[in-house]
Amino acid sequence: MGVGLTPHLLSTDIIMYWVYIIKSKKNNSLYIGSTPDLEKRIKEHNDGKSLFTKKYKPWILVYTEGYFLKEDALYREKSLKYFGKVYAQLKRRIRNSLLSA
Repeated sequence: MGVGLTPHLLSTDIIMYWVYIIKSKKNNSLYIGSTPDLEKRIKEHNDGKSLFTKKYKPWILVYTEGYFLKEDALYREKSLKYFGKVYAQLKRRIRNSLLSA
């Protein structure tokens, strides 16, 4: 990973919150989540520490969005998980990334 996505401090008191999509290398399923520490969270998914994702590991990161406020990240995560049109629109926008991952 190593691209500055781990609780990224923009100043001494601002932390970025990440909405992410990972793709299973086992069955190509997608998982949406949010976290302040993206590198740690991806490692947890691949170490089998997440109940849902452990049976489909290994996972690769295919998409991220960064937010200054945790509430904004949680709202976006919920929108992607529960509103099909929002999720479908994003999948169309990143389809080439999903296919190449």
